[in-house]
Formats: sequence, structure tokens, C-alpha cells
Amino acid sequence: MPKITVDNIEYNSEDLSDNGKAQLASLQFLETQLAKLQGEIAVYQTAKNAYLSALKAELEKLPAEDAVDKKEDAADKSDN
Repeated sequence: MPKITVDNIEYNSEDLSDNGKAQLASLQFLETQLAKLQGEIAVYQTAKNAYLSALKAELEKLPAEDAVDKKEDAADKSDN
């Protein structure tokens, strides 16, 4: 008899009505899909970090005069 716990109360899933069993199946499906998406998000975040790191490495190759300090740029704009 598979047990489920909801709000810290344990229930026998076989005692559920047909509608309750359908709701449980939908919830279990959703939890599986969410876990897959969380895994995908982790992959995308790792890729994002790798691309950002590679971009920073390329930017470091630029001459210093090509870099713009955002603080100085913002100050210049506020002076106008």
C-alpha cells in the first residue's frame, strides 16, 4: 500500500477516490517535469557562466582605452 504524506499527515493512496488518484498522478507528473526543468536550468546556468567567462577573457585582450568605466560614463552623462 503506497503511502503519501500531505501536510505532515500520512495517507494510504489506495484509499483515494478516482478523482483523488487522478490528482495524485497529476501531481507526481508535475513533480517529475519540474525536476527535469530544474536540471535544464542548471545546465543553462552553467553554459551562461562559461560564455560569460569566455567573453570576459576576450574583453581582457582589448586595450585599456577601449574599456568604458560605467561609473565614469554615468558621471559624464549627468554633467550634461
